[in-house]
Amino acid sequence: MALNWIEEGGQVLIQGASRGIGLELVRQSLEQPRAGCVWASCRAPEQATALHELADRNPERLRLLKLDVTDEATMAAAADRLREAGARLQLIVHASGVLHERNRRVLPEKRLEELNLEALTYLFQVNAAGPILATRYLLPLVHPEAPAAVAAISARVGSIGDNRKGGWYGYRASKAALNQFMHTLAIELQRRAPNVTCLTLHPGTTDTDLSRPFQAWVPAEQLFATERTAAQLLAVIDGCPTEESGSFFSWDGQRIPW
Repeated sequence: MALNWIEEGGQVLIQGASRGIGLELVRQSLEQPRAGCVWASCRAPEQATALHELADRNPERLRLLKLDVTDEATMAAAADRLREAGARLQLIVHASGVLHERNRRVLPEKRLEELNLEALTYLFQVNAAGPILATRYLLPLVHPEAPAAVAAISARVGSIGDNRKGGWYGYRASKAALNQFMHTLAIELQRRAPNVTCLTLHPGTTDTDLSRPFQAWVPAEQLFATERTAAQLLAVIDGCPTEESGSFFSWDGQRIPW
């Protein structure tokens, strides 16, 4: 059973929860009997129809929270609201991520000439700077004594050692930056909060808006439903011992080279 290390009533926060893997992580967290309140954060919770439907079915356990990973003020405000509610988090998962967004000219680059500063800045904001800055505000709300975990969804293409195809400059580099941020945080927390495990996770190719334009090249058996992906990621988090904090794991628990 997932999350069996969480204390009875332990709280979970899923950042980037309005759709895709993040939304499914919220659903599966709510299914865990030990988990108490589940906080679901996203850029525009008032527009997150699926989250509101879940909240209607779980009025005592699911709370929606505004947190925009490109807006530091919303991170501080979210932390204030959690503090006022007496939150004691045992699991934080950063699920926000962007690969393509046409209205911002964010597209997976195939050639050097396709890079532009606006797209690169946005990719680094959402995929790397946002999660680590949000962690800065959320970490004081992590349970001070119980086991806890901070996980971020990365991508295998963020591995420098595993990069054999090239392309996707901004996405690869921003995910590599996320890996470095989380690894560095893990080292600091060995001193500050040794009960907190940090890890980055490759979810596998999942049937979401992020991967949809590229699914034609993915074998059917390698394209996961969000339900499978979320369950696999929670299993990896559950199985990660404290001494492995700072590691980069694939969905099947295998280490990925930096």
